[in-house]
Formats: sequence, C-alpha cells, structure tokens
Amino acid sequence: MDAAGVSWAQVVVLALIQGVTEFLPVSSSAHLVLPAALTDWPDQGLAFDVAVHCGTLVAVLCYFRHDLCAFARALPASRWGLAAGARWDANLHLLAKIALATVPVALAGLAFAPLVEARLRGIGVIATTTIVFGLALWWADRRHGREPALGEPTYPQALLIGLAQAVAIVPGASRSGVALAAALALGLGRVAAARFAFLLAIPAIAGAAVLMAPRSAGTVPWPMLLAGFAVAAASAFCCITAFVRFLERTGMTPYVIYRVLLGLVLLTFL
Repeated sequence: MDAAGVSWAQVVVLALIQGVTEFLPVSSSAHLVLPAALTDWPDQGLAFDVAVHCGTLVAVLCYFRHDLCAFARALPASRWGLAAGARWDANLHLLAKIALATVPVALAGLAFAPLVEARLRGIGVIATTTIVFGLALWWADRRHGREPALGEPTYPQALLIGLAQAVAIVPGASRSGVALAAALALGLGRVAAARFAFLLAIPAIAGAAVLMAPRSAGTVPWPMLLAGFAVAAASAFCCITAFVRFLERTGMTPYVIYRVLLGLVLLTFL
C-alpha cells in the first residue's frame, strides 16, 4: 500500500471498473458503489478519478481517430463553417450535432452537480435508476432496434438525445445507456446509436475531468495514477471495440438483464 492506504489491487480493480463500464450501458457509478460496500478500501481520491477518466477519454479518442481526423479536415476546408457561403459536408454537420447534443448535459452538470453530490448518491437512488433506465433501454431496443433505421440523427433528434443524456447526471442512469435508449427510440440503428453515443462521450468525459481537476489534490503516488490511467484506457478501448462488433448480434437484452440484477443486488445493501 502507499501512504494513503490505496493498494495496487484497488488501483487495478477500480480502473478496470471505470474502463469497462464507462461505455457499456450498465452504469459505472452503480459498479463503483460495490467495492466501497464490500471492502474496507479507503477513498481513492479525486486525483485517481481524474486519471481513470482521462484514460477512458484517450480510449474513445483512439477508437474514433478517423472520425476526429475527418472533423479536423472539414473545419478549415469550410473556413470553420462560419464564413458566408461556407460549405458544410457530412462531417461538419455531425460535429455540429455533437456540439448541440452536448449543451444540455453541460448546463445540467453546472446547474445540478451540487444537488446530485449532496442528495442523489445513495445506494437506493443508484439501484432504482439502474433498474428503471435499464428497462427503458430494453423498451427502446425491443420496439425499434430491429426496424429499418436512420444512420445519423437529425438536428432536432440530436438535441433530444442530448436532453436525455442530461438525465444521466443522476448516478445509476448510465450516460451511454440513456443516450443509446434515446437514439434507438428516435429511430437510429443500434450501431449508429452506439457511434453517436460514444462520440458524445468525448466532450462529456473531458468536461467531467476538467470539473474534477481543480479539486483533485491527493496523496496517491504518480505510478499508481499512471497505472490507473493505462488500465482504464486499455480496458475501455477493448470494451468499445467488442461492444460495437457484437451489438447487432446481441442487442441490448443482456445488458438490461445485468442492470436489473445489479440493481437488485444493490438494494440488498439498504
């Protein structure tokens, strides 16, 4: 253990939990409750939380590197989309939709983060939202997941997905799960819904890391922070790759069943 009492086992387990659950529609906050409830591990501190969030951010940036390069090429080619007569291609429109969908969650985070931290982080809330939003995901996938689907949201649909994602500031809802459910309900196909939800994760995770950074002083040594970063990045990249590859085959039902069972397990700790 280090001077703060954080062990290497805690570093690896928590980084894996963050990496695997950040992008699966199963709620990372619900999983992070379990180690605290089942072990006597000390609080790992905000510095560690920032490190693993940055790891998952690097993972999604690497996975969507081709999309990000296309965005970077599209902006100067259109004179940053602002000049009179600028031509917007599909990449610039998608980038604008991501920006539009990010506004609601950014405003909700700034307005309600203190309330969430003070009132909505109990096991009862997390267990309930894990189950309720899991069932919402099941409904959206079962009703629309196999229908002829849109490949990309319209601007109004992107805003609606962003409004739904704003609800995910409540622990247990799952940012990716809520965004996927909204995208499916609006008519996107499974893969298209996952792609848009994961692209939305880039500004969401970056914003969360920026908000945590000023309060992230801690005593966890740098080697542990770097290890947490690396484990979270590697596990998150593998998780995104596997999820997208098998999504059409599995649908959302396995994740819904898991969420309901997890919520019931959490309720036993009340």
